[in-house]
Amino acid sequence: MADIIRIIGGGTPKTNVPEYWDGDIPWLSVNDFNNNQRHVFNAEKKISKEGLDNSSTKILKTGQLIISARGTVGALAQLARDMAFNQSCYGINGKPELVTNDFLYYLLKQIVSRLQMITHGAVFDTITRETFKHVEVEIPTLPEQRAIANILGKLDDKIELNRQMNETLGAIARAIFKSWFVNFDPVRAKAEGRDPGLPPAIADLFPDSFEDSPLGPIPKGWKVQSLFDIISIIGGGTPDTKVPEYWNGDIPWFSVVDAPRESDVFVIDTENYITQLGVDKSSTKILREGTTIISARGTVGKCALVGYPMAMNQSCYGIQGKKNQGDFFIYFTIRHQVADLQRSGHGSVFNTITKDTFRSIRIVNPIIELTHAFDKVVRFFLKKILNNLEESANLFTIRDTLLPKLLTGELRIQEANKFAVD
Repeated sequence: MADIIRIIGGGTPKTNVPEYWDGDIPWLSVNDFNNNQRHVFNAEKKISKEGLDNSSTKILKTGQLIISARGTVGALAQLARDMAFNQSCYGINGKPELVTNDFLYYLLKQIVSRLQMITHGAVFDTITRETFKHVEVEIPTLPEQRAIANILGKLDDKIELNRQMNETLGAIARAIFKSWFVNFDPVRAKAEGRDPGLPPAIADLFPDSFEDSPLGPIPKGWKVQSLFDIISIIGGGTPDTKVPEYWNGDIPWFSVVDAPRESDVFVIDTENYITQLGVDKSSTKILREGTTIISARGTVGKCALVGYPMAMNQSCYGIQGKKNQGDFFIYFTIRHQVADLQRSGHGSVFNTITKDTFRSIRIVNPIIELTHAFDKVVRFFLKKILNNLEESANLFTIRDTLLPKLLTGELRIQEANKFAVD
């Protein structure tokens, strides 16, 4: 493998020099691309030109690859724009006379498990430059490489299109929630004699004036309540891992590693599955579709809507409306309050959300009918998000099935073309 690639090392500008940070150069770490997506478009952190010039980090060019080498080993992506990266990753560039970067991405995906098996490190597994020398690969001709990458790339492009669509759909739903229940835009419009721009049946549910409250002016007739007072909190659990009969069943079992990207909203699959016996013999419970899950320990505040009935572990809470509030209203309420829940978390080492945390958060609670109206309005957007997730899951399966067959020549390119999407 080492004979067909050039390996590029990364670095980190000094964190105690402010001038090196908050610039306009995206600076990648594994958290930015550990998501099974082919392309990485941006990074959470950015550095300045001074940070680039005064550290060992380097710029990877569009189309080149990045692979995580320490900690979470083997995450892989192809750059959609020029970016710098940290020292826990390697930049990979194919030698152009031997291999294209588009094909190299899929080749690395296929052999990443072999790289992981021979990682080096006394405490943490680590991919080193030497690791690549221990993996032998066969590569087809450049025209064949381009054809294989084209077929698989069409599947990844559709997956990426679904992701971008979900971001847009989720942003629309969040904007509606904020307009109705945070900024009170329809109430302000009616109070000022303006058309709120809503269907009459929905506009009539909003009052036309405000009243004082401990949180300031709120729509007349709405209530300031503890978040705890409007939700039912459901605990999770873990079946005994020493009992094989409790595991590898057909019931998804959620832990924080299964939390979706914010834009995807729903969780539709989990890393681990349990049996009905595992449910019966533990404190976990089956959460119905539409339940909100929030992680409460360790990584606090990850939210998801349950796409299909599933169980969860004890580090999470399931949340449903206590008085038949709309499921989507509850989900967006919890998401909107995440920052406050995190700040109010308890724990000497790790923050933890407890039931008392929910009691400490006060919200403005509308009438039940408005939560149902909100659910009806955003249902189209969220249903489309769920459909996109299901389609992408199928495309992932097709791609991962085709990948080894194409690389080994078991499946001819002409036969594989029928799986490509337009």
